[in-house]
Amino acid sequence: MTTLRRWLDHPLCWPALTLLLLLALNAAFNPALLKLQWRDGHLYGGLVDILNRAAPLVLVALGMTLVIATRGIDISVGAVVAISAAIAALMIGGQLVVEDGVPRHVSRFPMPLALAAALGVALLCGLWNGLLVARIGMQPIIATLILMVAGRGVAQLLTNGQIVTVYYAPYFFIGNGFLLGLPFALFIAAAVWLALHLLLSRTALGLFVQAIGINPAAARVAGVRAGLITVCVYAFCGLMAGLAGLLVSSNVKSADGNNAGLLMELDAILAVALGGTLLSGGRFTLAGSVLGALIIQTLTSTIYSIGVPPEVNLVVKAAVVFVVMLLQSADFRRWLRTAVMRPPLQEVAR
Repeated sequence: MTTLRRWLDHPLCWPALTLLLLLALNAAFNPALLKLQWRDGHLYGGLVDILNRAAPLVLVALGMTLVIATRGIDISVGAVVAISAAIAALMIGGQLVVEDGVPRHVSRFPMPLALAAALGVALLCGLWNGLLVARIGMQPIIATLILMVAGRGVAQLLTNGQIVTVYYAPYFFIGNGFLLGLPFALFIAAAVWLALHLLLSRTALGLFVQAIGINPAAARVAGVRAGLITVCVYAFCGLMAGLAGLLVSSNVKSADGNNAGLLMELDAILAVALGGTLLSGGRFTLAGSVLGALIIQTLTSTIYSIGVPPEVNLVVKAAVVFVVMLLQSADFRRWLRTAVMRPPLQEVAR
């Protein structure tokens, strides 16, 4: 009993149970979900598709986790996704030319330069947010709201309000390629998570981030460079949004300044909250945020697979998230346990 209670109190228990329950529900309506196929050297199936589509959200959620851990929030990540995708698509462009009878894809600028430019601009966006929060002293939601509005406009200006199509095949490998039989996007998300996990767990940086989230003033008095760490955290969040933008645009082979990354900031915040990170700062879990992102993507797949009309899927999504958040609340579980185990009034009167 004690072991079961300890297991239930583990921060990753409820996110993992929620994910398993959603997968089971999805599989009940769509048995083909669990079916995996090895075809042409690649692994295909519903689970692989969920993991592949969740990769951009995982990246954004990892960046958002650190921002929230320092008592902040970044609602501009969706706009940064659109900016990064637009820059990459415009710089790569691409066309098919035939030289000596051999067809060859040619990009407008070298692909490494386009990727570096897109990620560099995303990094600058995050840096801008960090400076407004840590140096100017703006409230995080106000500081990032500025870029959320302006960034979407910048993306629309870059693309002239149109969908920019990419015709350069090597670029498609980032979002559609396979490595060792699995989607390449999975390796990118896993590599970022592993590097971040090692950095935060093997160095004092994780404790510094926690200290800033719990009490920024006390952290500064203790010698923690709270301002510099906060700026770096926002810059990292912007970089992750830029990387997610590359995955999205590569996957759809185009960039849409109007809709790329739309509402992704809300999904990222939901993923972080579902994973067990405290929105008030301090306690955070990277693995939980990854599980939260998978829950969001699985929930989306479930909604589509059971035939819920598109006009009500956001309501269903919100209802499920509400229930999950209630179950994750220790106070609610305590109240529920007391309500269930409370003896009837007649027995108390005797």
